[in-house]
Amino acid sequence: MKKNLTMGLVLMMVSSMASAQNAKAILDAMSTKYKAISSFTSNIDYTMINKADGINDTFKGSIAVKGDMYSLKMGGQEVINNGVTVWTFLPDDNEVNIDDHSAEAGDITPSSIYTIYKKGFTYVLLSPITVSGKKYDVIDLISTNKEAQFYKIRLQIAQSDKTLGKFTMFDNEGSEFSYTISNFNSKVNLKDSDFVFNEAAHAGVEVIDLR
Repeated sequence: MKKNLTMGLVLMMVSSMASAQNAKAILDAMSTKYKAISSFTSNIDYTMINKADGINDTFKGSIAVKGDMYSLKMGGQEVINNGVTVWTFLPDDNEVNIDDHSAEAGDITPSSIYTIYKKGFTYVLLSPITVSGKKYDVIDLISTNKEAQFYKIRLQIAQSDKTLGKFTMFDNEGSEFSYTISNFNSKVNLKDSDFVFNEAAHAGVEVIDLR
């Protein structure tokens, strides 16, 4: 009986190690793919769910990314980050807030999501799924930091081309933040100037400098 129990534990450990290795291979392939892309654009559907509080909010938006720079349009605002400065433009108010970019270890951004697994997470490879006829590998990233804002991030990675189709972040308050990516386009030539707010193009804009 004891021998069978020990053998069972060994098999579980071997299976867990194999799962982690397979998950890492998939994550590495995804990361390599995005590193080879100089810039891209895509549409994003955002959902925030908290069942306990009865919250189910959805927004549609778009994003442009080049290296560590990005421009995200969603929820009635545009956030532009060039790695040094962050502009938050509110079109309805014709107002832009300017602040310094402050990167902290573990920050999750539209650029870092493709490499964040490399530090501070363990990996769990779940059963693959099929969405609209396309197969995805599903991987949970479990944070090793008990103080992290998000204890788990679930990635859906296309088996065919290793693109990220969706990611969901889970926090300790019972909220889930999901981003579904569509119309991915890597055949764009974005310039650094695309990630700087152009005040001249917004007549009468109110500038609030928080730096």
